[in-house]
Amino acid sequence: MKEREYALPNGSLTYEIRKGNRGEEIVITGFSGLMSSLFIPEEIEGRPVAEIGRKAFLSKKRLRHLCLPSTLDKIDDWAFGYCSGLESVVLPNGPLTLGRAVFLECGNLKKLEVPRDDGENPPAELMAAAVTFFEAYYLVDPVMAGEKEWLSKFDNRMLSYLHTDDHEGYAKQVLCGEEDYGSTDLEAFLNHRRRSKVRLLYLRLLNPIGLAEEVRGELKDYLLAHTKGCPSEEAWEVVREEHGEERRYFELFAELGCLTEESFDAVIQEIGEGCPEMKAYFLRVKEERIGYTDFFEGLALNW
Repeated sequence: MKEREYALPNGSLTYEIRKGNRGEEIVITGFSGLMSSLFIPEEIEGRPVAEIGRKAFLSKKRLRHLCLPSTLDKIDDWAFGYCSGLESVVLPNGPLTLGRAVFLECGNLKKLEVPRDDGENPPAELMAAAVTFFEAYYLVDPVMAGEKEWLSKFDNRMLSYLHTDDHEGYAKQVLCGEEDYGSTDLEAFLNHRRRSKVRLLYLRLLNPIGLAEEVRGELKDYLLAHTKGCPSEEAWEVVREEHGEERRYFELFAELGCLTEESFDAVIQEIGEGCPEMKAYFLRVKEERIGYTDFFEGLALNW
């Protein structure tokens, strides 16, 4: 079928016209352009845009933000694969069929948003996490996302990910070699795995909708076991190195009890002058709790 071209301000979409459930429909087959943000129209030539075709946006690394039309009902295999710069996608608010590995290797994807008329939008960060952490495409469901059943499925998958042995996959890394996987050092591999788990747990605690008390407790216990002063310190490393300017992260770190009296001086020293707001917050937390027998007792989370 002959492809046609739809002009954009700084690029173009290629498309085909195919027979569908609504008569003639548009299938987007390709994209070229330098823009970092793209809004795909609902109609082209008076026909609804119904599908993003197979590999249509493959390796478009400049894309950062993408808004898909409300008319869309299918995204085919690898449609946005290797779009490594992609950070946010607005999905249609309706049934959506996904092919294989739609967001393959989109490691910077932070939000899959579904705007709803009632304003009760599902947790966009958790939708994205379902893809980036464990490739659970069955959770990319605009209709069910945020509902009790969906949250239960997410948490079950999250706990399965948390309980996975940190050594899993190391033998494959050694076999494939440093060039393919970055490092064959066991401690570096384990640190990487624990950091990944820590990122996910922070994200879930920062989006606590429908989070059961026993699950919350398990997430908290893991972070407390990997904070500053523990044999491994990924809960602190992720906050300091990746979220030092994001108040919600260092507030959560303190509220969980990850900031302890014993580790306080070392934490302040490691912050240095790099994250002044976080440093000031931690100093204020300590000052406000001087009167406590254990002045960090008040840091326990009150959910």
